Amino acid sequence: MENIMLPKPHKILRVLKETQAEYTFRVECSDESKHGQFYMLSIPKIGEAPISVSGRGEGYVEFTIRKVGRLTDGMFGLAAGDNLFMRGPYGNSFPVESFEGKPLIVISGGTGMCPVRTTLNYFYDNPEKCPEVRFMAGFKAPDAVLFTEELEKFKDRFNTQYCLDTGEMEGFKSGFVTQCISDVPFADYEDYNVVIVGPPAMMHIAAQECVKCGAAEEKIWVSFERKMSCAVGKCGHCKINETYVCLEGPVFNYTKAKELLD
Repeated sequence: MENIMLPKPHKILRVLKETQAEYTFRVECSDESKHGQFYMLSIPKIGEAPISVSGRGEGYVEFTIRKVGRLTDGMFGLAAGDNLFMRGPYGNSFPVESFEGKPLIVISGGTGMCPVRTTLNYFYDNPEKCPEVRFMAGFKAPDAVLFTEELEKFKDRFNTQYCLDTGEMEGFKSGFVTQCISDVPFADYEDYNVVIVGPPAMMHIAAQECVKCGAAEEKIWVSFERKMSCAVGKCGHCKINETYVCLEGPVFNYTKAKELLD
């Protein structure tokens, strides 16, 4: 019987420095992960952490990792050719098929862009599948901006608005990304979907602002970046009330998520 808790080594193909605090690791992997799923990444004898898939392609997946502790310090010491231990993919996913044929509004804050990056690239590469994509991304400061080449690329096909909490940068507005939501013409749409990913406070405020501007709660989707430990519903570390985020999430419809945001 296969041990579902046993991580397996995967070869690192490339390490790309995004910012001083975030690197993107491209790892050899043939798994068919879905938009919004996550893996448990580990280094033996150091630790393990849940990381969302930020990119994928033929024979690889990508993870954008922030340097925040002992485990990520160890990961930042790895290079192409080294092994990263993984198990997964876990969790549910964004219902991308149901997004097709309808306007899509994506709102991300900071590293919240990582879980939605594959969805954005999917609709960028298949423009016929979505009549309109509005993408709003907010970052703390110029030195925290991720995926700069893709942010520029998305301007070609999406309605984009990029914001900085502090500082100035060409192509970015000053202020919080939630301030852009009032520009979305929800009343003009017959059907649509909204995806919000970022820190809990940002998601809470963004979802409330969407509803205030006329969005229906059932049209809003969020993804929790909540700490998960076992990823299989055994440890209870990610449990909110009676909900195991690792099993029922990380993607939730806002009709349920509004009771879980903590």
